[in-house]
Amino acid sequence: MNTDEIVRRSKRTVLIVEDELVNQQLLGFILRGSYNVIFAKNGQEAIDILHSEEYRVSMILLDILMPVMDGITFLRLAAEDERIHSIPIIVLTSDNEMELEAFQLGAMDFIKKPYDMPDIILARVRRIIEFVEDREIIKDVEHDPLTRLYNRSFFFEYSRRLMDSEKERSFDMLAVDVDRFRIANEVYGRAFGDQVLCTLADGIRQILQENMGIGCRADADLFYILIEHGADLNAILERIRGCVRDGEHQSILRIRMGAYCQIGTDHPVGWYAEAAGSACDSIRGNYQTDVMVYDEALHQRELMNERLIADVDTAIEERQFIVYFQPKYAVQGDRPVLVSAEALVRWIHPELGFVSPGAFIPLFEENGLISKVDNYVWREAARQLCVWKKQYGLNLQVSVNVSRKDLFNSSLCDLLRDIVSENCLTMDDLVLEVTESAYSQDTAQMLQAVNALRDAGFKIEMDDFGSGYSSLNMLCLMPIDALKIDMKFVRNIVTSKTGYRIVELVVEMARALNVPTIVEGVEDQEQYELVRRVGCDVVQGYYFSKPVDAAGFEKLIEKEMEQRG
Repeated sequence: MNTDEIVRRSKRTVLIVEDELVNQQLLGFILRGSYNVIFAKNGQEAIDILHSEEYRVSMILLDILMPVMDGITFLRLAAEDERIHSIPIIVLTSDNEMELEAFQLGAMDFIKKPYDMPDIILARVRRIIEFVEDREIIKDVEHDPLTRLYNRSFFFEYSRRLMDSEKERSFDMLAVDVDRFRIANEVYGRAFGDQVLCTLADGIRQILQENMGIGCRADADLFYILIEHGADLNAILERIRGCVRDGEHQSILRIRMGAYCQIGTDHPVGWYAEAAGSACDSIRGNYQTDVMVYDEALHQRELMNERLIADVDTAIEERQFIVYFQPKYAVQGDRPVLVSAEALVRWIHPELGFVSPGAFIPLFEENGLISKVDNYVWREAARQLCVWKKQYGLNLQVSVNVSRKDLFNSSLCDLLRDIVSENCLTMDDLVLEVTESAYSQDTAQMLQAVNALRDAGFKIEMDDFGSGYSSLNMLCLMPIDALKIDMKFVRNIVTSKTGYRIVELVVEMARALNVPTIVEGVEDQEQYELVRRVGCDVVQGYYFSKPVDAAGFEKLIEKEMEQRG
């Protein structure tokens, strides 16, 4: 392709629809230096050209009075033609009375006959082409390419404009999300995930056709909706969910929604969207409700969470975290024997007082700060175990929790080895507890990480067995040295024959795998006798002792030593 051809193809194309040859030549002369120019003698010929694949037209100069099909008829047809309606049209006329009708039918500008001002004609064509192309670029940028809803930034801007223009109305901000979308995407494929998102977007569009508002895809599977206040939130969610249910595999998806009702002007629009998102996140894993409204209680919880996040480094530095120890007893001999302890963390905040582990551990697991706390607990537990071994000469193990976040750390083995070495311990002294649920996501990577720890000499205890989603086949693949049965089974063992039988089967299965069983949450004599009867090897729970600080645990050690004589 030569240089002239490249330049020709890079130029915009202008279609001149004009039946008089002299006018065609004059307009062609004015425009040809800047544009490719093609001609049609009437509206029908122009439509034929525009429907062909030969040209991509950027501008139409349209005469009004022509044979076969006049300009007004062409404008009416163009407004309903998907191939034509987005192309800007400048009307060529000497009849001032035609201007209003042409504008109403979609014309963008007029050029008066005769064509005696070529610079102005060229400037008008250039200005309108640039304007339309810029508008199309903005239109593409402002929309999510997959769902064609607005993206986050333009949604916030247009939401504010809508509220400013409708001050007499009040609006709600909604956040819609899909549980475990990433896992479903991996299992069923990217095409399935895209289909779900597009179907969700279609459902949102249906809602917005009936209610004033706008919507966007904010991120991955998160959508925001600004909608006039007063709509039934449960009905909105059910409409959206109904769209998704129709597809293959889509009945497995749970869609939930958070809302901030009657948003104001005290904060940016994005703040209200994040508040609705927080309400939506607050019911993740809670299957009792699918809609949550942001309220003062949730706001206070968020403020508390921010405070805890901000204070974690100071808490570690000032040793506000206290390691407690809950004893574990081997129960299959003549008497219960103290053999190990689980290290548990407690936070005594100088201003907030006792902070429940249920408040900060899930929070830190979600944002990754749990690794800092885990590291602190490992070091404190190892230091304390070293003291006890020197002081009492007792062969005792301490188990510590290892989170999913920790297992992604490529230096984890070296870190734990250093902690063991610094405290003159052996690999057997520090047992690593990994929850069953940690294996249920990124399974291959989790197995690789746990295998590396076992290869380094550490013992792995699977915690909370029965609380997650692992299959029996999965259990065969999991590298473990002990199986810890979740306390929910213990609660049912007394009142339900089925509960008792399930614990019995888990113990039998563990024996088949040649791993000992630990049962937690044993609180009374009856539970203790039953778990002992089914063959559990080690028992932990309030029946023996609640978690105690180091001084309290030393009393249990001393009692054990007295019994041993």
